[in-house]
Amino acid sequence: MRVRSLLGTVLVVVAGCGEQSPAAPETHYRLVLDTQQLMNWVIDPSADVIWGSAGSITTAEGEQDLAPVDDEGWVRVRHAGAMLAESGNLLMLPGRSRGADWDEFAEGLMGIAERTIAAADARDDERLFELGGQLYNVCVACHQQYMLAEAEASSP
Repeated sequence: MRVRSLLGTVLVVVAGCGEQSPAAPETHYRLVLDTQQLMNWVIDPSADVIWGSAGSITTAEGEQDLAPVDDEGWVRVRHAGAMLAESGNLLMLPGRSRGADWDEFAEGLMGIAERTIAAADARDDERLFELGGQLYNVCVACHQQYMLAEAEASSP
């Protein structure tokens, strides 16, 4: 009798364990900036560092190479890449994400930013130039889908 009772108790306990759903993870974040502020104060300035460090410009004095010439310049590019990579995560947080397409653009931003960090670490100015173009393309594509659509929707 005792064995049956013990066995029954064990089965009830084991069966009960399988019915429990895992607790949702607690979130410990809060959005401080709205999406426009994040773009203007974090993402755009970081992108500008990358674009300002790639390729060349032609002036009256001749062609000027924009690639960093010292460690400090390459560190600035790496930091800008890191800011963009983490900003991709910030764009996908609840309260900012606007769905699957939005998240795909954010993930594209993150991938380019990670490769930018690697290019900065390798001091690869040609790769940095290529990545600057890719960064431009993902930014323009996202802005066309979201910024222009929102502006058209809000105009009379």
